Amino acid sequence: MKPTLPLFFVLFFSLLCSCNTANDDPDPIKNIELDEKSAQLVEADNAFGFDLFKTIREEIYKDSQDENIMISPLSVSLALGMAYNGADENTKLEMENAMKLNGLTTEQINNSYKSLIAALQSLDEDVIFEIADAIYYADGFPVKQSFLDINSNYYNAEVEAIDFGNSTDALQTINGWVADKTHDKIKKILDSLSPDARMVLLNAIYFYGNWSVEFEEDATKMRPFYFADGTSEDVETMHKEDQLDYTENELFSAVKLPYGAGQYNMVVMLPAGENNSGDLINTLNVDNWKSWNDQFGTRDNVVVNLPRFKFEFESKLNEMLKLMGMIDAFSPVDADFSNISDIYLYISSIIHKTYIDVNETGTEAAAVTAIVFETTSALPTTEKTYFTVNKPFVFAITEKDTDAILFIGEVQKPEYEE
Repeated sequence: MKPTLPLFFVLFFSLLCSCNTANDDPDPIKNIELDEKSAQLVEADNAFGFDLFKTIREEIYKDSQDENIMISPLSVSLALGMAYNGADENTKLEMENAMKLNGLTTEQINNSYKSLIAALQSLDEDVIFEIADAIYYADGFPVKQSFLDINSNYYNAEVEAIDFGNSTDALQTINGWVADKTHDKIKKILDSLSPDARMVLLNAIYFYGNWSVEFEEDATKMRPFYFADGTSEDVETMHKEDQLDYTENELFSAVKLPYGAGQYNMVVMLPAGENNSGDLINTLNVDNWKSWNDQFGTRDNVVVNLPRFKFEFESKLNEMLKLMGMIDAFSPVDADFSNISDIYLYISSIIHKTYIDVNETGTEAAAVTAIVFETTSALPTTEKTYFTVNKPFVFAITEKDTDAILFIGEVQKPEYEE
């Protein structure tokens, strides 16, 4: 993981002596105030993210009960948002329904994404959060300028025509962009290009945040972690005591671990009693998420024991999105992307890759979504709260003002390799 970075994102640093960095001349705290339609879009993205996360988990767990999972709802939504601008008729309607965008016009969706992208990247000087979009299309393929302009203006998408006929060079360009935008955490998104491929839409997200109060490296030690099958293993577990937002109910207990000045948080949700992480995931929806967030309260001296973990995750989203109702977009017969080109196009694949590294210093995370189109052809107190993460758990990285979920995942088997 990268060394501690200089200040880079929200600012409340005038009195934070427990943090490792300080700013002698702090800027005012920056907050996001969303208009009604932008708030509606964030809620739609969160709802879509919960559905996608649950669908992926259900499909994966048919074959494996111990895989770590993480997706970026924001990355998938932004990539699909660009593609949505090229859709029409039933293809567009199915995308609206799957993405929970009902009630928003195309213009409102684009304007809201533009505002959200700008706001999320300008908050906290101790957190790096970067969003990038790109469209690569086959040189000579007739793409409607209106489609390119919309995605360039609203999503700040880089647009380039490249030689898809030379697949080696095309893949080098596309994968090189991915590696660059994720700071080499995800080096490759595509292994090959079909001879019928005509366009690739890309979204990349990169996050690097130092904890507001770091875990003590000397306090990390081996502690037992109990797996879903009843077995256990000692894993490297971090330790700290801090004043944190905390909540508990019959289903789970949870803490919010803030990054930097607190604009971004990792929410760690530990199943309670006989509940497991699957029970928790099954209850994820927008209403419950809002209710749970309202129940957090600040507690002094919360003792956190959290495993270090680092993993990568990859999933092809075609079947998951079909199960969510987005069917025509993947059909070589029924897809309607006539707002991209007058030549017939359909989505051949949507690939999503993520990376996360959680250690004593903070968190580094990245996500890439590729859509390939083809043609046919603390205060002192005596009372302590103990939060010991010693079994499979759920986590989310969120932004405080918008409640946007940037990443969400489940750790069944915490592992950490240098």
